[in-house]
Amino acid sequence: MNDSAAATAASCDAAGDLAGRHVVLGLTGGIACYKAAELTRELAKAGATVQVVMTEAAEQFITAVTMQALSNRPVLTSQWDAREPNNMAHINLTRVADAVLVAPASADFIAKLAQGRADELLSLACLARPIERCALLVAPAMNREMWAHPATRRNVAQIAADGAVVLGPAAGDQACGEVGDGRMLEAHELRDELIAFFQPNVLAGRRVLVTAGPTYEPIDPVRGITNLSSGKMGFAIARAAAEAGAEVTLVAGPVALATPRGVRRVDVHTARQMHDAVLPLAPRHDVFVATAAVADWRPAQAAERKLKKADGHATPTIAMAENPDILADVARLPGAPYCVGFAAESHDLAKHAREKRERKGVPLIVGNIGPSTFGRDDNALLLVDAVGEREMPRGPKLALARALVREIAQRLPVKDPR
Repeated sequence: MNDSAAATAASCDAAGDLAGRHVVLGLTGGIACYKAAELTRELAKAGATVQVVMTEAAEQFITAVTMQALSNRPVLTSQWDAREPNNMAHINLTRVADAVLVAPASADFIAKLAQGRADELLSLACLARPIERCALLVAPAMNREMWAHPATRRNVAQIAADGAVVLGPAAGDQACGEVGDGRMLEAHELRDELIAFFQPNVLAGRRVLVTAGPTYEPIDPVRGITNLSSGKMGFAIARAAAEAGAEVTLVAGPVALATPRGVRRVDVHTARQMHDAVLPLAPRHDVFVATAAVADWRPAQAAERKLKKADGHATPTIAMAENPDILADVARLPGAPYCVGFAAESHDLAKHAREKRERKGVPLIVGNIGPSTFGRDDNALLLVDAVGEREMPRGPKLALARALVREIAQRLPVKDPR
């Protein structure tokens, strides 16, 4: 999936995720201000109210008119703005805000934050915000040498120690023609970081291992056996677990999906490759979520050359061999993680899910009707455990993934603080 398609898909996923949130978006001087226009749109589409504040330097790169049109609110640029009844815009701004997001944050502005300087509206607002209920998130944007400079590194460390959340930067091409660290994250990445910030950290300190997508079992060099799983549910679970504060490893079959931010990804093709990747990792994790639609069988021997169709010759017979059972093998490990299996069925969902839970020896099975969800952005789930069954009504896969993560978190034993 290319970056544009990934961003579009993510934008659909984010609809409503910031509903009811009020965000002060601060712009400082830098060419990355052009990304702030799209960021404003993304935050608004996700449901947030966006109040833009611009420094004098920011106005050299993008106009207040543009930002007002996109945010549908007057843009504030001066601490002397007389439109405020009490003439205290720096106080009023953050009393109703859930977060201040400075994007782009220049090296100069980060230095101001580190030193507690407040000589214009945005730095005043950051200093005057109620720390306990109005978060400060900072997205650095600068030349790679400026980012690497010891002074900048000290300042970034200081604002992080003071409670700011530093988002990025990314590496890549820079406006000056150089390449390296210092690029501001893209608009959809910053939107997702803000969404994640507001998610409850129910898996903080936990490690989660997720499998996703189909497997592909080769018949010959150009053909194989696979299934219709898109991997979207597993990727949504990996993202939701990362949002919840977990350290997440995602073992993915052949899918065209962008890796959720902050998630470590391991790509495989066959069931045996997935088994070989998962088994060594599983003991180091607290939770294993087996979302992948793993092929139960594979051709016993893949042909070295393409099997050719020829008139008068019999249709080839393909001998099949059984693939390893990844979920059952993980569940049998000494000190196994909390195991969650998925059952993609075509009929009799509850019956097959119950049988699979008992057969695999796991505490929780999540069932769904495969043909009604493969490739779609929505799903409906059935949770099956030792007590009984509970339905999770149809909804967006990411919303269901977040609900499932909360469910798993409630079932985990209390973590030993040692």
